[in-house]
Amino acid sequence: MTNINSLLNKKKIHFIGIGGISMSGLAEIAHNKGSIVTGSDLKSSHTTLHLEQIGIKVYLGHRPGNLASDIDLVVYTAAIPSDNPELVACKERPFELITRSEFLGLLMKDYDLPICISGTHGKTTTTSMLSHALLSADFDPTITVGGVLKAINGNMRIGKSKYFITEACEYCDSFLDFFPKVGIILNIEEDHLDYFKDIHHIRRSFQKFACSIPPDGFLVINGELGHLDEFLTPITCPVETFGLTQDFNWYPENIVFDDKACGAFDVYYNHAFKGHIKLNAPGTHNILNCLSVCAVCNYLGLTISILNEGLSNFTGADQRFEIKGIVHDITLIDDYAHHPTEINATIQVAKAYPHHKLYIVFQPHTYTRTKAFLNEFAAVLSQVENVIITDIYAAREKNPGDISAIDIVEKIHSLGKNALYISDFDEIANYLLEHAVPKDLIITMGAGNVNQVADILLGK
Repeated sequence: MTNINSLLNKKKIHFIGIGGISMSGLAEIAHNKGSIVTGSDLKSSHTTLHLEQIGIKVYLGHRPGNLASDIDLVVYTAAIPSDNPELVACKERPFELITRSEFLGLLMKDYDLPICISGTHGKTTTTSMLSHALLSADFDPTITVGGVLKAINGNMRIGKSKYFITEACEYCDSFLDFFPKVGIILNIEEDHLDYFKDIHHIRRSFQKFACSIPPDGFLVINGELGHLDEFLTPITCPVETFGLTQDFNWYPENIVFDDKACGAFDVYYNHAFKGHIKLNAPGTHNILNCLSVCAVCNYLGLTISILNEGLSNFTGADQRFEIKGIVHDITLIDDYAHHPTEINATIQVAKAYPHHKLYIVFQPHTYTRTKAFLNEFAAVLSQVENVIITDIYAAREKNPGDISAIDIVEKIHSLGKNALYISDFDEIANYLLEHAVPKDLIITMGAGNVNQVADILLGK
């Protein structure tokens, strides 16, 4: 399959795991392009209910019977295990079977200017920032983002222009199925070690992604990655760097943070002043994210004033230091951080945020990541006096039996710091209500379902 029209035109397409944030967006795009779409997921959610409301049949639970005999194409994600009954059934029948990333890559071929945002951290926020800029400029982009973006009332938008904006995830080398014209590499760190062997394997993967950009395309890359010359040698397209110092093409000067830790700064490009930006999203990491967006906007012919206009309504992506509400004058914040670097960035923002005492409820995400970064998780969380660790969110993995949330608690204790292990979300909520006082700050943190703790607290 190389033609997107032959892929979608009156085709019957089934999505295994349709409730996922990315899969649901692709399913909706296929539905809007005229395909007959069905899908399955383990449980009902706001996402699956939305898909049903627009006319997509969603089956709850995975079973071979969900696959109609006349289906033309089945799409599945890397998170679907090989023993999934629908996936097994597909291999026993003459269904055409492709991955989510292959499907997304084929969609990109229908656009003249696909823009792919990659990196170990910050993809959703940066994709959201760039989307706000192009929307402000009336570029009418098609957007797929790994979170709920208020500006488009969801995680996807179908435009009618040549612009296609998407996150490019490195897990299982998914982004190597893409066809970017413009690419951003925000950062590269060890993660997804259930797939990658080590940091060198990860860097090689990102290098292949960069090499997929054609000579007439454009790459924006974090200049602080280290050994940058070695990384960039095989790349044929123009490249610009960003970072916090004048060593890079794009850098900030005169940074000032407000009382909510949101930055304002002057933007410089090759030592020339380009404009002033005021962010409504907190942290130094978001200044870096924004600089990469500045570079892409400049490439597209957009001014800093247009970017500022777009960012004026952007207060951060869903689950990225998201204020969930206030109960008993205690502020509740939810954050997607699930890697030590992300956790540290969130803690630094929290330290600058007005509060009395800080409570963090952390849910580790996957056994592999917890085991690989056990020491790092303990070290970064030990910065906070009030830490609650709950059970590991397994996601796609099975319990190996050699790692648990208690291991993080014990490691924190070995550092001379305090932490509690509480498995039940209701018990966590009750503990917080008993101990937190007005003006305290509570952050639920993780990529699983720990945000339910905030919902329980708000309900109480």
